[in-house]
Amino acid sequence: MTTELITGTCLQLLRRYDHKPESQQAALLDDERPVYVRVFVNILHDISKEETLEYVLALIDEMLTENPKRARLFHDSSLSSTDTYEPFLKLLWKGNWLIQEKSCKLLSLIVSVQPKLHEGIVSNGEATHSKSTFTSSDDVLNSLVEWLCSQLRNPSHPSRSVPMAVNCLSTLLRESSVRTSFVQGDGVKLLIPLISPASTQQSIQLLYETCLCVWLLSYYDAAVDYLSTTRVLSRLVDVVKGSTKEKVVRVVILTFTNLL
Repeated sequence: MTTELITGTCLQLLRRYDHKPESQQAALLDDERPVYVRVFVNILHDISKEETLEYVLALIDEMLTENPKRARLFHDSSLSSTDTYEPFLKLLWKGNWLIQEKSCKLLSLIVSVQPKLHEGIVSNGEATHSKSTFTSSDDVLNSLVEWLCSQLRNPSHPSRSVPMAVNCLSTLLRESSVRTSFVQGDGVKLLIPLISPASTQQSIQLLYETCLCVWLLSYYDAAVDYLSTTRVLSRLVDVVKGSTKEKVVRVVILTFTNLL
């Protein structure tokens, strides 16, 4: 496969899949299972044309939006010779905002459903005792945290960077290693300014997910130590006083339980 050409096999499989009814696409995914995942990943790895990258990322996004459990296909044992993380990781730092946003969203979902580690086996299909150059799940999580923090500090998009970053963090911070990486990357202070009473539906969702992040961080001692030096408690009190959304109040109370 050259940098700008898709092989005949990949093209044939794409034509079988694209622009088909959802039921037919689902049947292809069920029958072929990781075959289409391999096709998508290979194209993302080998093609540099932005239009093609956007097209394939959109197909993956559509596939996972219809059924998020399909993210597990990226961890199928038959893909042991394919680095399913690397193309998405590479695209975080290249291309336009749409490519970066889609890559982050998809990679966050894929890595969040990685199989639990067993002795001698790691995610992405490689044995821990091998001398592989495959991208490990730790590499992915650390790079994701680094990129998400960069979006909170200096948003690439004026209105979508921060909500997207907080949304991804609200999922990724469930992992203890991510909490550690986020604190070490000085990310906690980037969330504090986002904790303030909200009025619009969009801002309420951002506030909820920010508070969810703080709640997840409240299970990590180093994060609690840092939060104790900030005005986070008074900000959370203001949120409770001014919020009419039950889910926001509930997650703030849970956070109080851990911090007080």
